Amino acid sequence: MINVTQPSIGAEEIAAITAVFDSKWLGSGPRTEEFEGLFARHLGVPAENVLFLNSATSALFLAVELLGIGPGDDVVMPSNGFVANASAVVAAGGRPVFCDIDEHHLNPSVEDVLAALTPRTRAVMVLHYGGYPGDVDKIAALCAERGIALIEDAAVSIASSVRGQMCGTFGDLGIWSLDSRKVITTGDGGVLYARDPAVAQRARRLSYHGLDDRSSFTTATKSQHVWWSFQIEDIGRRLVGNDITAAIGTVQLGKLAGFVERRRAIGQRYDKALGGFSGIRLPPPLPEGHRSTHYFYCVRFDSQAIRDGVSEDLLANGIYTSYRYYPLHRVRRYGATDTVLPVTDAVSDTSLLLPAHQSLLDDEVDLIAQQVLAAVEARL
Repeated sequence: MINVTQPSIGAEEIAAITAVFDSKWLGSGPRTEEFEGLFARHLGVPAENVLFLNSATSALFLAVELLGIGPGDDVVMPSNGFVANASAVVAAGGRPVFCDIDEHHLNPSVEDVLAALTPRTRAVMVLHYGGYPGDVDKIAALCAERGIALIEDAAVSIASSVRGQMCGTFGDLGIWSLDSRKVITTGDGGVLYARDPAVAQRARRLSYHGLDDRSSFTTATKSQHVWWSFQIEDIGRRLVGNDITAAIGTVQLGKLAGFVERRRAIGQRYDKALGGFSGIRLPPPLPEGHRSTHYFYCVRFDSQAIRDGVSEDLLANGIYTSYRYYPLHRVRRYGATDTVLPVTDAVSDTSLLLPAHQSLLDDEVDLIAQQVLAAVEARL
């Protein structure tokens, strides 16, 4: 089976894990701190503002908590986002308010966000769809003007930027995913960035039971008497990453540029093979100054019947495809099933994600493109 997503891991990651085992320290420790520093350098932000956590979902829930979102608060977000976006808000007692998207880059425009704002809006949560930055700089300016917090779900946009500024750093809080299906992986893991150092410090406490230190070793080395004693101000949980996963992440981060370049080349190969065929709409070119992680290669067809038929034909031939993300306004639990979002609905009913991970061979890309063309032509 040719997969939509697939990790690229090998001997270097195994060697990094072995080194952690040899150190006899497997929990959150020096390698976690090292990885946070490297990730912060990648983003161009201070290391103390970056936290390595056990998942991006944990980071999303923590972000909502840090902003104090609760009953009576609305959070505007695109409907074509991951389930955790809405669940984090609902779990806190808030209400997700879903906005529509631009039909080309599949991110909300400033106008889409404006149309969804309510008097109760406490925050906006944007998703950089498939690695495309979208109008994040303009939305950040709108939020700053209105005094509304901005959460960036940059889960799949680890290498995306707008005019040199990394996605995830435009808002008050940014989140990246490092799970097994992302461009780089730690198996499971996520990163949280907080612009305000005080918020980052509180996030660090909340991510480890409300404690100031993740290990009493830190206190012990300061020669504090009875270093195992503590007091807490915040009631926290255990959300931290560990040195095993951080060691994997350090190796993977060093490979990121090569991974993204390969994904870009795969997209160009699809463009060449599928371009000019009237029944297939390809991803749009990036605006000037925008850089993508090339996480998704999303194509659109003329109807849902064609899209569904193409996916079935490809699956029968050993090629797995999918669509992300199922529209959240169609999920009854979020209480917005009467919401009308014409672009989101049209896109979700006619789009398909083709395999685009960096491990794909050129021959596999060519085969997939041929199968797509054959499946579409059979239905025209």
